[in-house]
Amino acid sequence: MAGVEAATGNDRPQGSLSDSWRVINGRNDWAGLLDPMDPLLRTELIRYGEMAQACYDAFDNESYSKYCGSCKYDRSNFFKCLGMGESGYEVTRYLYATINLQLPNFFTKPLGADDWNANANWMGYVAVSTDETSKRIGRRDITVAWRGTATQLEWLANLTDFLVPASSEGIPCPNPDVKVESGFINLYCDKVQGGSLCTYSARERILTEVATLVDRYKDEEISITFTGHSLGGALALLSAFDVAEMGLNVTTDGRPIPICVFSFSAPRVGNSRFKERIEGLGVKVLRVVNVHDLVPKVPGVLVNKSVPEILKKLGQWLPYWSYSHVGVELPLDHKNSPFLKSTLDLSCFHNLEAHLHLLDGYHGKGQSFFLSNGRDPALVNKASDFLKDESHVPPRWRQEENKGLVMKHDGRWIQLERPMFDEHLPEIYHHRLEQIMFRSSAMANIGE
Repeated sequence: MAGVEAATGNDRPQGSLSDSWRVINGRNDWAGLLDPMDPLLRTELIRYGEMAQACYDAFDNESYSKYCGSCKYDRSNFFKCLGMGESGYEVTRYLYATINLQLPNFFTKPLGADDWNANANWMGYVAVSTDETSKRIGRRDITVAWRGTATQLEWLANLTDFLVPASSEGIPCPNPDVKVESGFINLYCDKVQGGSLCTYSARERILTEVATLVDRYKDEEISITFTGHSLGGALALLSAFDVAEMGLNVTTDGRPIPICVFSFSAPRVGNSRFKERIEGLGVKVLRVVNVHDLVPKVPGVLVNKSVPEILKKLGQWLPYWSYSHVGVELPLDHKNSPFLKSTLDLSCFHNLEAHLHLLDGYHGKGQSFFLSNGRDPALVNKASDFLKDESHVPPRWRQEENKGLVMKHDGRWIQLERPMFDEHLPEIYHHRLEQIMFRSSAMANIGE
């Protein structure tokens, strides 16, 4: 029957995405969809992965640019400038983050004087599906996309520190035993007073924007989807937990809004109590990983859910080790792709475009690898050197033309001025944030 997800033995999607999106977004924890790989799920995973990849492609990490650390593009032209004009989404808010800790080599900054902001980096965006896309996918989709680290993987040493209660940074979790990695939550919640881009934290920007969009489309079917790669995957999980804990995934008339996280090569974020809490809140999580990538194995290399029970119990007293993954894992193996070469470069195993390539060719355990969605393998080498030499695709080929310099009529080469987008949230957001916090506090008191 049209508009109804038919129940089958394994509840595989029936018909179009508009009929099946709840199954695709994890209503039944993707049972029967991963092996063999459901074609509709594969397409959606690639689509959200490309939204996460857009965070890298739009990030200005040229150290000679006076705007280093910011986004290159205006919100209104974001997807168009990236060649994704048919994405069917509109960016409604940019995300900036800071951290009040001394972490060398973490933030990308311009050489010389701090030209635009010494404390912040652009970290992603909130977007919402257009009317046309919403009709095609069966609901109004609010997407939060996070960027991973644009530098080398020093963040593994810098951020994977120790566990702290989620409530220590204002997330209204009633159980103090629910703990998350301190660096992740600091990055998510920290802010800098005094007129910078981080006068409001990334957390405050997400909460206010999600609440505003949910209110705007309250009469429609809505989904909230979080996506990110690497560090961005960790922040996607943490922000999804926060939105659910704050109760923002409930409309004013009491209808629940599904929350889903599609993460790529994400590390562990919290302890076993965190896993229990976020899954108890109904947040659905699908983690796409390359089995040879080290990042999803940290933190918690020594003590995690896979070790004997005695070590798990020991880990509860060892804050550096007692981490648990959340949700369902989709393991991929880059050695199955005939396009990729043998290498010892760990950054290749971690590369997001490589993950999307593997998704395109994955059809199930033991099945032959063949590309099915038409993604060009050349994209793998966009920022890496992972394709076989016979592909004739140069490594790290994606570069900004003339490194952002343009020639003026007098023959001088300069960098054009770039307006600082979303420097401050409008005043309405300040009041919206107060309303959200009051509502959350009231709900907590009722719960007690």
